[in-house]
Amino acid sequence: MTSGPHPDFASRVRAELVAHANPERAAGQQRYMKSAMPYFGLTSPQLTAVLRPLLRDPALAMGSRAQWEATIRELWDGATHREEWYAAIALARHRAYRTWVDSDAMPLWERLIRTGAWWDVVDDIATHLVRDTLLTHPDTERLRLREWAAADSLWVRRAAILSQVGAGERVDQALLTDVIEPNIADPDFFSRKAIGWALRDHARTDPEWVGRFVAAHPDLSGLSRREALKHLGAPA
Repeated sequence: MTSGPHPDFASRVRAELVAHANPERAAGQQRYMKSAMPYFGLTSPQLTAVLRPLLRDPALAMGSRAQWEATIRELWDGATHREEWYAAIALARHRAYRTWVDSDAMPLWERLIRTGAWWDVVDDIATHLVRDTLLTHPDTERLRLREWAAADSLWVRRAAILSQVGAGERVDQALLTDVIEPNIADPDFFSRKAIGWALRDHARTDPEWVGRFVAAHPDLSGLSRREALKHLGAPA
């Protein structure tokens, strides 16, 4: 069984990113994202178009779960430009490897969240990889996410708060409460914004519950409250 990274995947990704680089756009992307790591300058549709054939190429398919994880880490840890992080997440999310998005992968998702430590990568991981793991392994992951909600890392806490965004009717309201409440007093913008986003998203499914939650938590920040009630027609 292959346990090291795929011998060609990361190098092929990097070669394609270099070939499609746009330095002028890259400078603007870096300024907008306030990123210490530079960009190659691909737009989101360009990046998708570049990665799609590589992810579908049988010669670049992952031979084992261990190889898949090692290749994600190789792309992530060796990244010199932000698109390499995006490529690592795309590999993690690719449908061919969906069965490996489980509790055993959660330590890897946490590692990416801690080292990525910015909203673009953290939110993608939280609202897809972490959420999908929670939905398929709720008993284990409810416990873990309650721990994450009190973690020493703002970004791990944010991931816990956002872990049910997009879950629709499958949202566990007790868990949503338990990941929000320890963070209500957090003065950080990214924590307060996450609370508001998580509540606003759930309001699509159960607006009455969200309204009651907001009313029962007068210590919610103004930002969290405004975001939560954004589409409810209620005074913020």
